[in-house]
Amino acid sequence: MNKSPWAYIPSLYLAEGFPYIIINTVSVILYGALGYSNEQITLWTGWLYLPWVLKMFWSPLVDARSTKRRWLLGAQTAMSAVLLLIAGLIAWDAFVHAQQTANLTFFTLSLFGFFLGAFVSATLDIATDGYYLLALTPQEQGYFVGIRTIFYRIAMILGSGILVSGAGYLAQHIVPAPYHWVIFFGTLGLFFAGCALYHSAVLPKPEADKPAQVTQATAWKESFGQYFTQQDILYILLFILLYRFGEALLEKIVPLFLLKPVTEGALGISMQDFGLIKGTLGLGAIIAGNLLGGWLLGKFGFKKCIWPFAIALVLPNIFYVYLAAAKPGLAVVAALITLENLGYGLAAMALTVFIMYVSQGKYKTSHYAISTGIMALGMMVPSMLSGKLQAALGYKNFFWLAFGISLITFAIVPLAFKIKAIDIAENAAKK
Repeated sequence: MNKSPWAYIPSLYLAEGFPYIIINTVSVILYGALGYSNEQITLWTGWLYLPWVLKMFWSPLVDARSTKRRWLLGAQTAMSAVLLLIAGLIAWDAFVHAQQTANLTFFTLSLFGFFLGAFVSATLDIATDGYYLLALTPQEQGYFVGIRTIFYRIAMILGSGILVSGAGYLAQHIVPAPYHWVIFFGTLGLFFAGCALYHSAVLPKPEADKPAQVTQATAWKESFGQYFTQQDILYILLFILLYRFGEALLEKIVPLFLLKPVTEGALGISMQDFGLIKGTLGLGAIIAGNLLGGWLLGKFGFKKCIWPFAIALVLPNIFYVYLAAAKPGLAVVAALITLENLGYGLAAMALTVFIMYVSQGKYKTSHYAISTGIMALGMMVPSMLSGKLQAALGYKNFFWLAFGISLITFAIVPLAFKIKAIDIAENAAKK
């Protein structure tokens, strides 16, 4: 009996959304709370993007070996083990180095854990997105594209919002720091074990979900060859790499700016307030932007929406200059960050549609992975440099620089109008 996609699509994308936000955002919050410097945090956690960059190289392996269903179940099980490992490392460090902050041994071991988790997460992305394309009909794919995005974002709200806020509450009222982080990562580890068990029971086995009938080497050669020889590939690469370049500079610095002490030029808000403002209201605004963006893109098309969405992405970055200079109250901070995230939600939906439009053909799973890997590279390099730049310039001047660099988006948008694949996909969508 075929199960409705409602039985598994929401939970699949809830499980896909948690690792990315935990590895790339919560790791920053964790290390900031433990006393590591902004420069050290951004440089080394910036490397955590690398598996998402490199996943294009092993995505043909996912195409050529076993089924997407088995890959995603294995990745969910492995993610459970990684999160429980990190929880154990935090508990060990708290027990052995109770009086020592910014411990190098813990930093190295936990970073290795996050790096391992990033490889697992990138594989989970490949398998989940590939399974989505194989298990659902084209009509169902169109219907559930917004739903899967919503549940992916809900995971982000839970991961960096409600659960972070809850961890902050635990540290203030129930358990001593850093044991609240042990509970945080341990809970998520158990959640992923439950996900693997649930999905092993409910996921259908689509007839199309089988290894590609080619060798791994052939799959790699053909998928890369078809992707990088497609028409307008230079414009495609530039758009994916640079569309969010300014936003990439901000991604890791903003949580630190919100949480670090006022004496360091930051805002010094509590973990509970951070969870509410950035992790809940902010990500809620991103979901609203995704929904609105998806509706507008469906109604008016990509080319009519891309300029307004680009403006919504870039202009709100100036808010952080004001926050660094004026240091207003929490209500103003919450309002501005919510607006900035709404614009980001619109822009992110446009980039998602762009990547879907240029990921077509026999190896669409691999092509999607290649595109998102290139996107991750565009996030990785700026984020690694951001801490050094912030340390040299201070928060206010750094935010001025990030805003200026984000204007590159306006130079990139016209390239989308020259890409033939966008025209073909939009014409097909209208039919």
